[in-house]
Amino acid sequence: MTIHFNLDSLPNNRKPIIDVRSPSEYSKGHIPNAINIPLFSDDERAIIGTLYKKQGKEVAIAKGLEMVGPRLNSYINLALDYSTEKQVILYCWRGGKRSSSLAWLLGMAGFDVELIHGGYKAYRNFILNKFLSTKFKFIILGGRTGSGKTSILNLLKKNNEQIIDLEALANHKGSAFGWIGEQLQPSVEHFENLLFFHLSNLNLSKRIWIENESRSIGKVYLPAGFWDQMKNSHLIQIDVEFSSRVSNLIKVYSHENPEELKQAFEKIKSKLGLEQYSKSLEFITNGDLISAAAIALKYYDKCYDFGFEHREESEKNSIDCHGLTEQQIVSKLIEYANQKINYGKS
Repeated sequence: MTIHFNLDSLPNNRKPIIDVRSPSEYSKGHIPNAINIPLFSDDERAIIGTLYKKQGKEVAIAKGLEMVGPRLNSYINLALDYSTEKQVILYCWRGGKRSSSLAWLLGMAGFDVELIHGGYKAYRNFILNKFLSTKFKFIILGGRTGSGKTSILNLLKKNNEQIIDLEALANHKGSAFGWIGEQLQPSVEHFENLLFFHLSNLNLSKRIWIENESRSIGKVYLPAGFWDQMKNSHLIQIDVEFSSRVSNLIKVYSHENPEELKQAFEKIKSKLGLEQYSKSLEFITNGDLISAAAIALKYYDKCYDFGFEHREESEKNSIDCHGLTEQQIVSKLIEYANQKINYGKS
């Protein structure tokens, strides 16, 4: 039996989701946790598309049947690998022939199949509208570069607070150095998919902590609606001593390739000035990462302080964290949020 799947049910869904689009379509962006069982390879899809344009629908369909015919049994076996209960959800680009064809085949094999009406295109419209229409209770965790915000964010999670780690989703630490040691970034499209997936698994009636970011994190961008709410949410800045921030940077980057560190300094060369840029390269060459880190921090401090100073006074607060452990900082943040920000406890 085939029925339409309600996208509002995604957060509670436990059934396998199968994406029947080609590998390149899937790679560009897909529903998180969806399994790719492509009806056609990229090359096959290109051949069918060309036939459709030049010789018409019937010729293209005939060629498609010729291609998939020998693989029908393998589709069933692959689906069984992911669902021994024979319950699956299918989608293609627009909920058309590819997903309908596989739904028919699996239905004949005894599967209960749900189709996402409108396919991946409908899913994309659904989540983009959600970013615009949903009210989030964000608290923005701010602090100068090297303050250990990511570590503190994850410690907040261990203290039963809700978080979204944007840099982890983006595979980028958000500065000219942010790409170092990271995997390839997702597409902007798939970053949005991942962000929505993580948000949909949180309790949106309670507060959510997010690290202070610009709209771009490396090559990806925060979606409209989400970004607008971040800009207007309460920001708590943790004020950590300079020496601790240098130490934090050394922990992160000391094992990375020195040539990559030099490439990162090249990106901010014009902002540093030739003298400071040359010094930074010399420090890296000589293994003096502390001095190199100090140069980078002084540059980023100016950028951060400018943004913090131009934020509305009612939406920001700075907490003195000099000499505190990360757990003490977390306790101080939670205490402040409970007393000053009326979002409710997580």
